[in-house]
Amino acid sequence: MPANRPYDIVVFGATGYTGGLTAEYLARHAPGSTRWALAGRNRDKLEAVRTRLAKINPVCAQTELLAADATDPASLKKVAESARVIITTVGPYILHGEPLVAACAAAGTDYVDLTGEPEFVDLMWLRYHEQAQQTGARIVHCCGFDSIPHDLGAFFTVQQLPENAPIKLEGFVRAGGTFSAGTYHSAINAFGRARLYAKTRKERLAREARPAGRSIGAVKSGVRYDKALGSWVVPLPTIDPQVVRRSAAALDRYGPDFRYGHYVVLKRFAMVAGLLGGVSALFTLAQFKPTRDWLLSRKSSGEGPTPEQREKAWFKVRFRGEAGGKTVTTEVSGGDPGYGETSKMLAESALCLAHDDLPKKGGQSTPAAAMGNALIARLTKNGIRFAVV
Repeated sequence: MPANRPYDIVVFGATGYTGGLTAEYLARHAPGSTRWALAGRNRDKLEAVRTRLAKINPVCAQTELLAADATDPASLKKVAESARVIITTVGPYILHGEPLVAACAAAGTDYVDLTGEPEFVDLMWLRYHEQAQQTGARIVHCCGFDSIPHDLGAFFTVQQLPENAPIKLEGFVRAGGTFSAGTYHSAINAFGRARLYAKTRKERLAREARPAGRSIGAVKSGVRYDKALGSWVVPLPTIDPQVVRRSAAALDRYGPDFRYGHYVVLKRFAMVAGLLGGVSALFTLAQFKPTRDWLLSRKSSGEGPTPEQREKAWFKVRFRGEAGGKTVTTEVSGGDPGYGETSKMLAESALCLAHDDLPKKGGQSTPAAAMGNALIARLTKNGIRFAVV
């Protein structure tokens, strides 16, 4: 990637709710030497964001505004060729994300997003991973609450365990707060595309090489009461366990045999029944266009909670790892998972790729494989806690 590009980081989607929070985080925390810009299709809205940023940091009054539209590949090509790293918050990614991935893969530009959509991630691997390997572009999906606390938390825990031994690791998620309209839309669309995703996943599994001499898999466990946690735990089939296992496949430190289980923690069995029933109902309704459109209309993109609501939100992900006769418990914790901490994780991922000494290996990667301890150090410095408990 050429070092003399005019921008270190470009934020695409800064006029949206989470994109705006990401831009605000950069205004407060990006080093003064970082050259960054805002990109989008509506200049008036971009100027309003820039005005807001200038109140946080007067230097931001000079922030460049770039014309870019997810439906205009030529504009995305121009932006990708001007930047070292692109941040995008424009989703649902399965509907709007591919042209920017294509532009970054072709231009050798590093890329980070917030997606939690397994179909999109697998489809982008099938279509652009090899090209990104050739150009040196590091394509890193899932750089928000999906999936950084889980992926980096697993990576942190593995490093506390003996090397070269089989590892069993489980992650237990607790959180309080609201989720974004974008996350809701992505989930409903994913439910409605379940058959398409099954085909995409099968194709990736057929093409993707397995790690030589090592085994990676899932912990086989259903709904159960966990005495140590004093709560019920329910397997959580989000993208997060997939990301953890892909990091394990990429990094030898996860040992010769690695097994991972991922769960949501619920205090009462009635909550378990409510969760399972609610998800089943949403999945069924999402299979039909009229009811899917009705579900999507319940939340509008760009909406988000008040600062007071975000201030009360929190998350804790506890990990229990076993290897070579040793057991270790760790925890990753922070504030508002859906917005505040997500925008922090995304921005610090871009800063990490732009400024830190990292492996230069191109292609689609996971946060742990691409950034590892460098990103853990950045997040710890900025209020997300990684600890042995």
